[in-house]
Amino acid sequence: MLTVVGQDRPGIVAGLTDALYRGGVNLGEASMARLGGNFTIMLMVESDAAAEDLQRLIGPFAAAHSLRVHADPIEGRLHEHVEPNARIAVHGADRPGIVAQVTQALAAAGFNILDLDSGVGGTADRPIYVMTIDGHVPGGTEALERALAPVRRSGIEVRIEPIDTLVG
Repeated sequence: MLTVVGQDRPGIVAGLTDALYRGGVNLGEASMARLGGNFTIMLMVESDAAAEDLQRLIGPFAAAHSLRVHADPIEGRLHEHVEPNARIAVHGADRPGIVAQVTQALAAAGFNILDLDSGVGGTADRPIYVMTIDGHVPGGTEALERALAPVRRSGIEVRIEPIDTLVG
């Protein structure tokens, strides 16, 4: 797993993937995000090279763009995906602990988080925290309703939607 973090700007993905391609590295799954003015990418890569060699391979590009690079050996397990069957939408007045409170309730219900996206909206005086979580819960969304009831009572709005994923 190759992780790269730095200031967001055009061309980061192009430069990284070009360096990896020229080094004979095969790319697998990737996840990219912009958080604030920062960029992060996680890439599953396949190569006979050691993690340190991968870091050296993209080192010149990373250094020229002030990117921080981290590489870890992993077992890829491609094609072993759990499909999401529920989406949780959360919003409320921003305060410390929202993510912890929601994710602890979800974990107690056996919910496996597959994707989490969050942001802060509103104004500086009245910030609103917004979070969308996709995941898989065995047995359907009824357990989520029960688990998230205390979150709702704390003043956080929570909406639970089933997801029907067409695979094939």
